[in-house]
Amino acid sequence: MAYLCSLACLFLYGQLFSWPIISFASATSSLEAEALLKWKASFQNQTKNNLTSWGYNPKENTSPCNIWTGISCNTAGSVNRINLTNSGIQGTLYEFTFQSFPNLEYVDLSLNQLFGAIPPQITSLSKLIYLDLSYNQFSGKIPPEIGILNNLQALHLNENQLNGSIPQEIGQLKFLNELALQNNNLQGPIPDSLGNLSNLEVLYMQENYLTGAIPPSFGNLKQLIKIYLYTNQLSGSLPSEIGNLKSLVELCIDDNNLSGPIPSSLGDLTNLTLLYLFKNNLSGTIPKEIGNLKSIVDLELSQNQLNGSIPTSLGDLSNLEILFLRDNQLSGSIPQEIENLMKLTMLELDTNNFSGYLPQNICRGGSLQNFTVYSNHFIGTIPKGLQNCKSLVRVHLRGNQLTGNISEYFGAYPNLQFIDLSHNNFHGEISQLWGQCPQLATLRIAGNKLTGSIPTGISHATQIHELDLSSNSLVGVIPKNFGRLTSLVNLMLNGNQLWGPIPSEFGSLTDIEYLDLSTNKFNESIPVIFGDLLKLYYLNLSNNKFSQEIPFQLGKLVHMSQLDLSHNSLEGKIPSEMSSMQSLEKLNLSHNNLSGLIPTSFDEMQGLNDIDISYNQLQGPIPNNKAFQNSRVEGNDGLCGNVGGLKPCNHSVEHKHTSKKAFLIIFPILGILLLAFLTFALIERRRRKRSKKDSEIEGSDMHENFFSISSFDGRKMYGEIMKATNVFDVVYCIGTGGQGSVYKAKLPSGSIVAVKKFHQTLDGEEASREEFFNEISALTQIRHRNIVKFLGFCSSAHHSFLVYEYLEKGNLAAVLSKEHEANKLDWSTRVRIVKGVAHALCYMHHDCSPPIVHRDIKSSNILLHCDYEPCVSDFGIAKLLNPDSSNWTALAGTYGYVAPELAYTMKVTEKCDVYSFGVLALEVIMGKQLGDFVSSFSFPPTTYSNIFLKDVLDQRLPPATPQVQDELITILRLSIACRNSHPQSRPTMYMVSQVLSFQTAPSYKGADDITLEQLIKI
Repeated sequence: MAYLCSLACLFLYGQLFSWPIISFASATSSLEAEALLKWKASFQNQTKNNLTSWGYNPKENTSPCNIWTGISCNTAGSVNRINLTNSGIQGTLYEFTFQSFPNLEYVDLSLNQLFGAIPPQITSLSKLIYLDLSYNQFSGKIPPEIGILNNLQALHLNENQLNGSIPQEIGQLKFLNELALQNNNLQGPIPDSLGNLSNLEVLYMQENYLTGAIPPSFGNLKQLIKIYLYTNQLSGSLPSEIGNLKSLVELCIDDNNLSGPIPSSLGDLTNLTLLYLFKNNLSGTIPKEIGNLKSIVDLELSQNQLNGSIPTSLGDLSNLEILFLRDNQLSGSIPQEIENLMKLTMLELDTNNFSGYLPQNICRGGSLQNFTVYSNHFIGTIPKGLQNCKSLVRVHLRGNQLTGNISEYFGAYPNLQFIDLSHNNFHGEISQLWGQCPQLATLRIAGNKLTGSIPTGISHATQIHELDLSSNSLVGVIPKNFGRLTSLVNLMLNGNQLWGPIPSEFGSLTDIEYLDLSTNKFNESIPVIFGDLLKLYYLNLSNNKFSQEIPFQLGKLVHMSQLDLSHNSLEGKIPSEMSSMQSLEKLNLSHNNLSGLIPTSFDEMQGLNDIDISYNQLQGPIPNNKAFQNSRVEGNDGLCGNVGGLKPCNHSVEHKHTSKKAFLIIFPILGILLLAFLTFALIERRRRKRSKKDSEIEGSDMHENFFSISSFDGRKMYGEIMKATNVFDVVYCIGTGGQGSVYKAKLPSGSIVAVKKFHQTLDGEEASREEFFNEISALTQIRHRNIVKFLGFCSSAHHSFLVYEYLEKGNLAAVLSKEHEANKLDWSTRVRIVKGVAHALCYMHHDCSPPIVHRDIKSSNILLHCDYEPCVSDFGIAKLLNPDSSNWTALAGTYGYVAPELAYTMKVTEKCDVYSFGVLALEVIMGKQLGDFVSSFSFPPTTYSNIFLKDVLDQRLPPATPQVQDELITILRLSIACRNSHPQSRPTMYMVSQVLSFQTAPSYKGADDITLEQLIKI
């Protein structure tokens, strides 16, 4: 009975004393909920974030614990974790009442759009263990008060816009084991106090503007596993104390200004797997102690001023896979011990002073992929070990003194993509086996002593983009089956003794851009089919035996920059059609038998700056073109004009051509009168149009010097931009294009904007003004998440500029071109970028009235948010498609992205953007910039069967998951459809957007081994 009484008493006791605890927890939870809702109310995108579950009902005392997205609580019901990573939040921390969360231990707000400064009140979170504010838009300085958070173990502030110096107070965080400050704008020296962080394991401070020396106190960080300091402005020598960091696995201090020797103490880092010291000013010899790094996998010391020889101890690095020593001043021979590196996959020794013989068994392990030793002084033969090294991908031996019969050293390589044997002393004939390298894209054997003919078997290597056999002693004709090399972009056969006609099969080389057949014995006529090679920008047929007339079809080569037909036996007139080659800069027609007048249409070729027409039989006046005033014209007795060495065009000559001269005089006079009348009418029309436009502008509270920007005081903002850019000082310029320059302006509020200032024009003010209003007209009606946000504009007598939001990641082209940045664009992110651009173009084409055609879609006009969300920018040449007006216009856009029909029709339609989108989508998948691939990787149906999916995808990324791979294949198929040469056969952007958004792609299991032809048929 007493026992039961005791239980009852205990029960009542517990009930009585639990009431106030429950009440207290409820009150705390209620205060925290109100604080969270107050913070949420300050967000700028209330409907676009992922916090729809956040709500509060005072009558129900709703608790946020484990119900609201990203909110977790302790057992007492108080918030202890906030995890809102990638939640679409756009706002600041100014309305976050830190003191309302006394038990908060974990905060992750990464991958959002938070901006403004980090408030010093964050130190109210005294129990904080984990803080991650990375991948946002925070600016200002790191608050020194952060050193009060003495329980902090992880601090991630990377990928923001923080500036100023790193506060010394961070050195007080004695429990910190992760410090990530990379990709900001931090300046000044690294605080010596960081050496107090005895528990630190990971230190990321790369890609800032840090200066000064690496503190010797770093030697105290015995727990450090990774140090990333690359791409800063650090100077001084490497402190020997780094050798104390016995736990270190990765050390990356590349791309700085470090000097002095490599300390021998680095040899004590026996756990090190990765050592990057490249792109500094390090000098002295490579210490032999480096051979103690038994765990090293990747050793890169390139682009320094190291001298001496390679220590033999490097042969002891049994786990070494990558050894880069290029661009130094190293000398001596390659130690035989290098052959012991059985796992070696990449060896780069180029641009040094090495001499002697190459190690003969360099590929003993059978894993060597990259072997580059160009621009040295090696002698002897090619290593025999390379002959059966089937793993080879890239071989570069250019510019040495290597000898031997070239046909005896190389076989068939299944993975070989690049080989350069140029400028050595090789002899013998070109092997048929090169045609058995299915991946071969570049083959260079120029400047040797090769004999014999070009083997027909080489045409089986259908992936070749560049073939350079120049400056040898090759004979015979060009094989007709060269027409199979449809991927060719650069072909150099100059400086040989080849003869015969150019085979008509050359017409299949539609991707070729650079063609040099000079200094041979080719004869007959220049093939008419050259006029169909529309991507040619360089053509050299000089010093041959070509005869007959210059084919007028060459005039179709509108991208031609240099054309040399000199030292042949060409005859007849210069075709007037050549004046259509508006990109032509250099023209050499000298030493031929050309006759007749120089076409007057050459007056219009404003790009010409170097002309040689000497030693022909030309007659008549020199064209009225600046380039002809400095041209070489001697050896043409019938020419006249105000050029040195020529007789003036006198009356006797004029009398000979009286009727023609009269026509040439009277017609221009009539033309001038007509032009004057049209000019007057046009000026009057534009004056009225401008008055109308100005009146419309004045109706929008804008006057002669007007400025408008959403939610800001216009006059104040104008002054702030002038001050922030120091009146558009070049220091603040972050990009320049044909229409204007873009400046980065940091305003007093802390926000950063991008200002596009249009170029001032002297003789084209009206056109410039039209272009300015054209972009405004397009921007003011656009509202889309994937189109850059337009903030305002200014037009005055002095400046015309537009103001946009500043996107910190820059443009897509720049990101793809940088190794570190491109690797951050994983496959899912790249799919998201392609989808975003597709949705933006769909909106412009189908949701705007009238539709807007961008006309210059390319990777450099795609800007990226911090989370790599894409935004289409630069509407300077956008075309508003008014159905009641003509869509004919001047050619605009960027070569490689421009739809082919624009070169002929000049008619702008939405399908022009569709074509450019197809090029862009392909660029994103391949990870290569415009100049690297667009012309060298097109998709005519004849090439589909030779291209595998695995060869298309960016090799810098790991393989995609099956689901993402299916999306990539869908994008690839859409890209091919968008780049159809017939505009009517291309899909609309609405169709593309729908497919990317809703269509469930079929499963392409095992697609790596499927050709594009097979994929398209699925």
